[in-house]
Amino acid sequence: RMGAQIAALRAELGMTQQELGDRAGIKQPHIARIEKGAYSVGLDTLDTIATAMSAEVRIVPKNDGKNPEKPKR
Repeated sequence: RMGAQIAALRAELGMTQQELGDRAGIKQPHIARIEKGAYSVGLDTLDTIATAMSAEVRIVPKNDGKNPEKPKR
């Protein structure tokens, strides 16, 4: 899922995998594996890729019923 988001943003920006790799300092085959979901990346690599696309990494809580939202005051 994360890889698909990276691929979608890269395509939206009109970048090739090679261009993204060059900007991020990551080889193109590695970018391809990340986008396919064949390789998990750490937050540091994810941040490097996001920065190369002028984006940012955010961790957003999900409400799956197990952690109900707290009432707003």
